[in-house]
Amino acid sequence: MQTLNWNDLRFFLAVARGGGLMAAARRLEVDQTTVARRLAALEAAIGARLIDRSSRGVTLTGQGMALVEHAERIEAETIAAAARLGVEGQPLSGVVRLATPEAFGAGLVAPAAKAFHDKYPGLQLELVPESRSVNLSRREADIAISLSRPTHGRLVARRLADYTLGLYASRAYLEAHGPLRSLADLPGRPLVWYIDEMIDVPELRYLDQVADGAPTMFRSNSIAAQQAAVASGLGFGVLHKFAASEDPRLVRVLPDALDLRRSYWLCVHADQARIPRVRAVMDFLSEIIAARQKDL
Repeated sequence: MQTLNWNDLRFFLAVARGGGLMAAARRLEVDQTTVARRLAALEAAIGARLIDRSSRGVTLTGQGMALVEHAERIEAETIAAAARLGVEGQPLSGVVRLATPEAFGAGLVAPAAKAFHDKYPGLQLELVPESRSVNLSRREADIAISLSRPTHGRLVARRLADYTLGLYASRAYLEAHGPLRSLADLPGRPLVWYIDEMIDVPELRYLDQVADGAPTMFRSNSIAAQQAAVASGLGFGVLHKFAASEDPRLVRVLPDALDLRRSYWLCVHADQARIPRVRAVMDFLSEIIAARQKDL
């Protein structure tokens, strides 16, 4: 095996993180041909294929996954060396991909996008607000907000915030059909809920705590769609307090009887935690939570 070139490793990391050559080219502000050439040179130096290509993008081979860990350690040491030699004051630049649950991303991160850009104009934040779990070890994201503490992988995790889920209905629905006296009456009312078989996060399975057997009139794994359906007057739904309280069409119902508490965990791969642009996003998330703490 030939001596590895750090520049080639840098291009390989961009491909691994972006999921394709085109995404890597955008991150590095070069053309796709340059990325392909650098990757080919690295594979030739190692003597092994690092990625498998398909119409859906690229996936890392076993050798590629092993190389990512070493390349990220080299990247972290390079950044640490630059900081020690006085280069730390340079403006942050690059791309950070943040994966979050939908409500967290749309309700907390997106409204702070301008503030983030004003503070870090050289950083591009990629927000992936989905219900499914992401694999940080496979570099599906740089940072993830999870509903539980991860138990596998070389991950650094800390509890970011607790939040409240409550039962809501629209003012129009309550005026037309009357108030709900107790949770025992909920099975006789229409309920908006998740598509059970498509939930892969255990913390979202709490129907039995609300009204087991209640008729569901509308199902969606998008919490934003659920909130919109409840606000339209369809029936009741369990929504995030920090999002639903900002919608004047919605009223919280039986807050003393139903007050679900869940937690957001901030997770990052151990090799990523020292990278300044990643740390900047982590710190900014903490600032968002501090500013919105009373709403959660």
